[in-house]
Amino acid sequence: MMKLTKIVVLLITVLWMTPALAQSATADKPADNMQILRDKIKADKKLVVATNMKLTESEAKGFWPVYEAYQKDLEKINKRVAAMIKDYADAWNTKSMDNKKAKKLTSEFLAIQTAEAKQVQSYVPKLNKVLPATKVARYLQIENKIRTIIKYDLAGQIPLVP
Repeated sequence: MMKLTKIVVLLITVLWMTPALAQSATADKPADNMQILRDKIKADKKLVVATNMKLTESEAKGFWPVYEAYQKDLEKINKRVAAMIKDYADAWNTKSMDNKKAKKLTSEFLAIQTAEAKQVQSYVPKLNKVLPATKVARYLQIENKIRTIIKYDLAGQIPLVP
């Protein structure tokens, strides 16, 4: 199980970075390949969640539509993160990081953090309608662990501001 989780986390990292990578992809690489990769990663993440949630049949009927909506909203946040990383990479590669760019990136970073927290807060009542509180907490832990591992991986790859 731990091995599967590590594989999924690695794939999710790729998913998170896909919008930024897609912009720099070569012309001979079809966009369809990126979509296939995204779909595979989403399915793998869903499998990890399903395996760890241990839902009853009735809980599953209520949970999965909420999960799908949550993931769709999370994708918007992930795209913002990828765009912010791309902006930072562009500034890093061109050695054009100045105070104005740093302030802009800091503001976007804080806005993304706020959006992520608001999303979790907005979904807790929806999850509470379809799951017992213990399983809501468990799901939030799973999401948090996945995102924390991704953020840790990204932090190791992104250099500090010069």
